[in-house]
Amino acid sequence: MAEKPTEAFQVTADVVCVRDGKILLIERGWDPHKGSLALPGGYVDAGETAKAAAVRELKEETGIVVRETDLELVGFYDEPDRDPRGRFVSVAFAVTVLADTVAKAGDDAVAVQWHAPTADLHLAFDHNRIVGDAVTKLGLQPVSRVRFNPRRTH
Repeated sequence: MAEKPTEAFQVTADVVCVRDGKILLIERGWDPHKGSLALPGGYVDAGETAKAAAVRELKEETGIVVRETDLELVGFYDEPDRDPRGRFVSVAFAVTVLADTVAKAGDDAVAVQWHAPTADLHLAFDHNRIVGDAVTKLGLQPVSRVRFNPRRTH
């Protein structure tokens, strides 16, 4: 029996952070997609769970502190071409924060912005799909009547 080829991959965690129906986005400071808007997130470190990584990355990139128990699973994203750096599998979570929560850019985020969930955000990687799934899961109302295109990647 022939051995199946193996494929190395990295695991990341992304966070859809919601405040008053708006989604928190970062402006990426590094390639790929430098200057593009994206969800806060990053690598799951050795010995770390995806939830712990999500909490850590949200704090590092936006200054927002949440607990692992505050996170709700949105989904797993493992399309082979979702990241130009190679094979990345992302675990995405959603969290709702209080209306007076303040975000500030840190780590590899150049800026942070709260955006209404619309279909025309043109987010990095497959983050439009993740936001669309979170909007559906959380029952948020998109501003535009245009449906999210789950295959859109930028």
